[in-house]
Amino acid sequence: MVPADSEGNGSITGILVDDHRRLEQLLESAVDSEGHVEPDSYNHFRAGLLRHIGIEEKILLPAAQRQRGGEPLPIASKLRLDHGAIAALLMPTPTSSVLAMLRSILEKHNLLEEGPEGLYPTCDTVLQEEMDRLLVQLRAAPNLAVIPCSDAPAVLGAVRRAVGRAGFELSDDFPR
Repeated sequence: MVPADSEGNGSITGILVDDHRRLEQLLESAVDSEGHVEPDSYNHFRAGLLRHIGIEEKILLPAAQRQRGGEPLPIASKLRLDHGAIAALLMPTPTSSVLAMLRSILEKHNLLEEGPEGLYPTCDTVLQEEMDRLLVQLRAAPNLAVIPCSDAPAVLGAVRRAVGRAGFELSDDFPR
């Protein structure tokens, strides 16, 4: 859940950067030093990350596009491709190669959102007029349930396609 009392509670950047750090901690706590994944903790991370993506896809990007007279933010298409790859990587069993790819994409993706010209600072500027309403929406975004992980061939194929569309390359040890 996006913390209601975060230090940056008066800005989109503050709230969502805090949520990035929370999600990073959830992922780290779900995987022990030997790489074993605790399923309940990992599912909590998955649900939180999908909620976070939903906030960006259903609240921020559409609000910024409306505010810009229907013109999407220049960064929007890349973010959407990344979101597709990230969500796809949450579907299979979290092997070491899946987790490595997920971490790699998240590291690059978070920079696109948090950086000086990133999504969050841009939205803080572009959406200033509706900030109070948007902050309420961010905090009220619903928690999500996740389905069990699956290594079905169709799932793994979808992961490969989504990661490739986003411009990333899976390692050779990614499950086939």
